[in-house]
Amino acid sequence: MGFVVEGLRNNPELAVFLTVALGFLIGRLKFGSFSLGVVVGCLMAGVLVGQLDIKVPATVKAVFFDLFLFTTGYKVGPQFFRALKRDALPQMALTVVLCVTCLLTALTFAKLLDFDMGTAAGLLAGAFSESTVIGTAGEAIQRLDLPQAQRDALVNNIPVAYAVTYLVGTAVLVWFLPKIGPKLMRIDLREAAAAMQSAAGAAAGHAEGVTSAARLFDVRAYRVENPTLAGKTIGELEASTKGVRAFVLRVRSGKALFDHASDHRIQAGDIIAVMAKYEIHAARGDVIGPEVSDPELLDIPLEALDVVLTNRAIDGRSLAELAQGAFARGVFMSKLTRAGIAMPITPATKVNRGDMMSLVGPLAEVERAAAELGYPDRQTSATDMIFVGLGIFLGGLFGLLSVVVWGIPLTLTASGGALFMGLVFGWLRSAYPFFGRIPEPAIWIFDTVGLCIFIGIVGIGAGPSFVAGLKATGASLIVVGLVSSLLPHIVGILFGYYVLKMNPLIVLGACAGAGTITAALRAVQDEAQSSIPALGYTVPYAIGNILLTAWGPILVALMAR
Repeated sequence: MGFVVEGLRNNPELAVFLTVALGFLIGRLKFGSFSLGVVVGCLMAGVLVGQLDIKVPATVKAVFFDLFLFTTGYKVGPQFFRALKRDALPQMALTVVLCVTCLLTALTFAKLLDFDMGTAAGLLAGAFSESTVIGTAGEAIQRLDLPQAQRDALVNNIPVAYAVTYLVGTAVLVWFLPKIGPKLMRIDLREAAAAMQSAAGAAAGHAEGVTSAARLFDVRAYRVENPTLAGKTIGELEASTKGVRAFVLRVRSGKALFDHASDHRIQAGDIIAVMAKYEIHAARGDVIGPEVSDPELLDIPLEALDVVLTNRAIDGRSLAELAQGAFARGVFMSKLTRAGIAMPITPATKVNRGDMMSLVGPLAEVERAAAELGYPDRQTSATDMIFVGLGIFLGGLFGLLSVVVWGIPLTLTASGGALFMGLVFGWLRSAYPFFGRIPEPAIWIFDTVGLCIFIGIVGIGAGPSFVAGLKATGASLIVVGLVSSLLPHIVGILFGYYVLKMNPLIVLGACAGAGTITAALRAVQDEAQSSIPALGYTVPYAIGNILLTAWGPILVALMAR
């Protein structure tokens, strides 16, 4: 055992990797349907390993924190700038009200209960599930004109308060938003979701990793026996479907094959390959004639392609409008993703620049649609590290600038600057997607692992004083964390529904986004049995990340004054 302890002290990088391994193990443990999550798991593992009095250089922590913040900004950048448009103003207003309430709640309790600024920052970070506050508030404290020992003690109090209030805040909000939130608006969540789905034609969502056995669309071969179809060209046949999206990809007449662009006139006995939604085949396929097996006719190259939407002319248009475009012929959409969140696919759903559309259809048609919509995001494992490195460098320099407001010096800090530049670079990527690609696996590493290593090192540094701090403030923090997490969301729900007159499902999604609690969004979707609340999540999530992260140094400045 002595050999292991000595090895960890002399080689702190080993302690970091041990912390990450233990943290992910702790985070995956389930207590009923609740789990701590890998972030809290890494904090607890860091505290445990930190009992061995291990010193990890602060630069290591800063590197991973900056990488995490830049990636966070990169993910939400398009939606952050989207929030500046008129149709997103209600969601933006709700987010600002909720986040300002968060700051005032944390500041008020800190003053009433005489918390130090480290404990207050930990309360803000934990009760509102924004772990970035740990870093930005800690950097702000280190800039104060105080003895180093006092600054270290204040910084070490942040993870103590965070650990207690995060567990309370997250657990209660995952229950509160889907269960009590609808009661505050006097609605039945499932009935409201069913009404919206019925009006829009939406399908209920599925849990992550679960797919439907129903095929969304299919290509089938039919022998033409309906005499009313004889003599028509492929274009005339498609035009006669009266709003039904059904496309003839090929025709066999005798031994000859004709594609959709030909002027061949269909005759009785011809076999046609039709691409349409599954329900269209089931309900109307026999209008053409009997289905037949013709592998040669159906040997049509299909492509599944992810496309980043960049065309300004299409931004804000509904899927129903897009389906009427000439470029949409023969092309179907299997998935719509916004800031990493799957959006409901309904005729009324509006698309934004930066959205990811997963298209399926004949190869030529999909490529044509991709050129019209934006930029094809083909699979690759390479990350544009010039883009990442330059973004963090420029953001860090910008964050070091400071301004004095009412006698209080305010600065984003280098890490806050990395977040800001991540927003800008994320927006640039959505507008000009031929550079700056960060594949999803790399985003997961930068985002999740970057944050977990940062939190783990915070736990290692706070380890020796963690237990004593928890004993001193634990009981009061549990109550304060409970009230602090609920109050802003109550205000947000009432303001969004009764003042802004927003749809109740969008209100709950927006509250989950403004509080940056993805687990709460999933809980609302599960309770509603619908993915519609996700429509209200992405803009508030983008704004909430920025505001709550900025509250860290602002809270420190207010308390220092």
